[in-house]
Amino acid sequence: MPMWIQAFLWGAVGGGALLIGAVTSWHWRIAPKVVSTIMAFGAGVLISALAFELVDEAAESGGLLPTSTGFLVGAVLFVSANGLLARKGARHRKRSGGQQPAESDQTGSGTAIAVGSLLDGIPESLVLGLGLVSAGSVSPAMMAAVFISNVPEGLSSSAGMKKAGRSARYVFGVWTVIAVLCGVSSALGFLLLDGAPAALIAFITALAAGAILAMLADTMIPEAFEENHLLTGLTAAAGFVVAFAIHTAGG
Repeated sequence: MPMWIQAFLWGAVGGGALLIGAVTSWHWRIAPKVVSTIMAFGAGVLISALAFELVDEAAESGGLLPTSTGFLVGAVLFVSANGLLARKGARHRKRSGGQQPAESDQTGSGTAIAVGSLLDGIPESLVLGLGLVSAGSVSPAMMAAVFISNVPEGLSSSAGMKKAGRSARYVFGVWTVIAVLCGVSSALGFLLLDGAPAALIAFITALAAGAILAMLADTMIPEAFEENHLLTGLTAAAGFVVAFAIHTAGG
């Protein structure tokens, strides 16, 4: 099987976790505290993965300057795009309560939420394709981190969409399209950077890591803290340790 198809499939599997969370949330009422707990755990998993799987390896292979620069650029790009989408109605796209606006409250908010959800998923998918470029295989720890964190994202965001009165067609359509585009993003990461200089791969990898960290701080952690409060840090730490254990075992 060609490597770019493998990259597409891995990205689609990671994005498909969002759809699993959406289906679960739509058909069964999940207690907000459970959603927040899983969200906090997923945040810890992603923090560990971006530290050990992305930033550390990017610095080793491409150098400190490309890695540091890419990380900051990624954070700036995400925050800028997220700020624009927030003004269009996507600020609370991962919230499970009644924070998301309905289309009648803010015209165009449905589109903004869909674009914002895609914005959240692209960096994670991109690094799966980059893993095939740099290592010839997808990191089990990174794949686990993406999958584990995407399930609660789909749970929480879809619960909020449902409370805002959005239809099942909209909700499942959004997550299905995003899952496919996550696969496309992963495939493009492989196709465009296969054979690229190590410094450029390090820059792009770190750029994705910076965007992921900004996404965690701006969207996932607020939802995790909503119900978990003082247990948020402990739950996130547990996720961090689990991801680190996977990373260590895989190494």
